[in-house]
Amino acid sequence: MENAIRNRTISPQERILNFDEFHKPLEHDVRIEQAGRCMNCGVPFCQSAMNLSGMVTGCPLHNLIPEWNGEISCEHDAHAFSRLQKTSNFPEFTGRVCPALCEKACMCGQSGDAVTIHDNELYLVEQAFEKGYIKPRIPAIRSGKRVAVIGSGPAGLAVADTLNHRGHVVDVYERDDEVGGLLMYGIPNMKLDKSVIRRRRNLMEKEGVRFHTGCNVGADRELDERLKGYDALVFCCGAKQARMLETADPAKVKNIIPAVEFLTQTTKALMKAPDHTVASFKETGGYINAAGKHVVIVGGGDTGNDCIATAIRHGAKSVTALEMMPKPPKERLASNPWPEWPKVEKVDYGHEESIYVFGRDPRVYETTIKRVIPDKKGAIKQIETVQVSFANGKPEYVEGTEKTIRCDLLLIAAGFTGCESYTVDAFSIKCGPRNTVATAPDSYRIPDTKYFAAGDMHRGQSLVVWAIAEGRACAREVDTYLMGYTNL
Repeated sequence: MENAIRNRTISPQERILNFDEFHKPLEHDVRIEQAGRCMNCGVPFCQSAMNLSGMVTGCPLHNLIPEWNGEISCEHDAHAFSRLQKTSNFPEFTGRVCPALCEKACMCGQSGDAVTIHDNELYLVEQAFEKGYIKPRIPAIRSGKRVAVIGSGPAGLAVADTLNHRGHVVDVYERDDEVGGLLMYGIPNMKLDKSVIRRRRNLMEKEGVRFHTGCNVGADRELDERLKGYDALVFCCGAKQARMLETADPAKVKNIIPAVEFLTQTTKALMKAPDHTVASFKETGGYINAAGKHVVIVGGGDTGNDCIATAIRHGAKSVTALEMMPKPPKERLASNPWPEWPKVEKVDYGHEESIYVFGRDPRVYETTIKRVIPDKKGAIKQIETVQVSFANGKPEYVEGTEKTIRCDLLLIAAGFTGCESYTVDAFSIKCGPRNTVATAPDSYRIPDTKYFAAGDMHRGQSLVVWAIAEGRACAREVDTYLMGYTNL
């Protein structure tokens, strides 16, 4: 049973040949047994979203996990999906890209493996699409209220989906050529196939949501003026302002690239390829190419890992990932007990692929870039790294630990510094210290306006599941503002 659960991915040897999703679903009997392991806890931590020691454990959407696990164990898939759909707009997204805060809080995880909640969620929504449980739900009555949603990432989509089902007329404005925000152009195909996003868009359009792509709100004055005619505006533009390094200025040295730009160009090129194979992708051209290059990635989060895997598929000559923080322990420390989020070493798919291709884990801990060394043409050639230590929470160089390594392409995956200014400036919206929209306390509304904000633009860089939760909560507040009450 344990092997059937753990061996759920295609091997690195096979998967690096294409950009396909590589997680294999559980066998039917294994899934039934897994769902049956759910203890139906009286106070289930899996759906709690509790903040313990500064980190959240349990599902921010408060999914009714014991209920739908019980239905799965009885093979009542339609009933199980009805319980999942009650709290989650897009389980096909979270079932693929969420780090499974639910499983980290599962009671069974204290003495063995957690229940396969994440996999069960994805199974339910894919079964629902396949068997026709999901049909367009068109509101019988429209309120006559018009809402504009700016940005079509997970928060914007959740706002639009929720308010549309309530009966409001919803228009979504997106500056890119496809909807989805970072779902489309920030998360690689290996984790989230783009057909999944298009499938959801098609469903939402049938239900009445209107999408307008190529609309750069804040940069188009005529569009900005038209938007002010809506009954409410919801800003869900994300926190896309990339954090760069003082020691690595892309304006001075070539081939220093923000990670999301690298991932975006790869996805756009892949869309032009006749299939998802690496060979087909390489024939498209027109993207930032890591083939034959010594690639260095700064940042140890999910985006950094995605860059590792993407660079390997490009055909990088080597990949090194620099992380400023110390290497986590392999097992929980006594100071990090269940059900807290486990602060342990995670070997993700990109790390596995690097071990297979290059024979080593690409990560170098407690290290950053001290300076970059360009060639005669102004392109990066080498970097000088240095170890860091933390004093009073601030990193300091450890003198005498400098090393020089080859680097032809430097990808910065050091997170984001809040929302881009031009959109908020166009609507005279103020931002707080974290460069996120300043709403009223415990609210999504900007005081004394008909403007609202949700997702990363409101809370700062976070997870897809949090963006969806924010979108749902914001929609309730918008509905109350428009109608004087809400039944959402």
